[in-house]
Amino acid sequence: MPSSNPSVSDPLLQAYAGVARVRVCGLLVQAGALLLTAHRGLLPNNLPFWSPPGGGWQFGETLQQCLEREFAEETGLTVKTGRFLHLHEFSGPGLQALELFFEVQPTPATATPRLGHDPEHGPDAQLLTHLEFVKPRDLGRLLPTQVHPVLRDIISTDDVFIPQVRFQ
Repeated sequence: MPSSNPSVSDPLLQAYAGVARVRVCGLLVQAGALLLTAHRGLLPNNLPFWSPPGGGWQFGETLQQCLEREFAEETGLTVKTGRFLHLHEFSGPGLQALELFFEVQPTPATATPRLGHDPEHGPDAQLLTHLEFVKPRDLGRLLPTQVHPVLRDIISTDDVFIPQVRFQ
């Protein structure tokens, strides 16, 4: 993996630069809201970028194992992976990923999420800044660039269950 990519301006993102990645993400809906994480370093002016929990697929893992690991790391939740819902191709300056989105359910259903961490980064260099259940109308109040493209046009949480494929 390259140690430096001049097209990636934030040093926190260097670990992901110059490599095509496969990311596995989970859509968890409760009481008309989606569980989302806010990330720093992706947008100018320190604006947060909101997306579903998820992360990089590692060699030797199944997609379900990846999603369960990422959810545990980022939210503290144990989840059961459900239906495959979306495929999204991401390409930005120095960054490239193929993202797979699945429905997830917490086990137990009453479990409470908490903000976790990115093991790829030290305690003072975390990308994750916030974790919360966000209603679609609240996503609509943000700049489109602050919301993951898979979630930008939703009106209801029911909309996340309509499969989509997005290529750039």
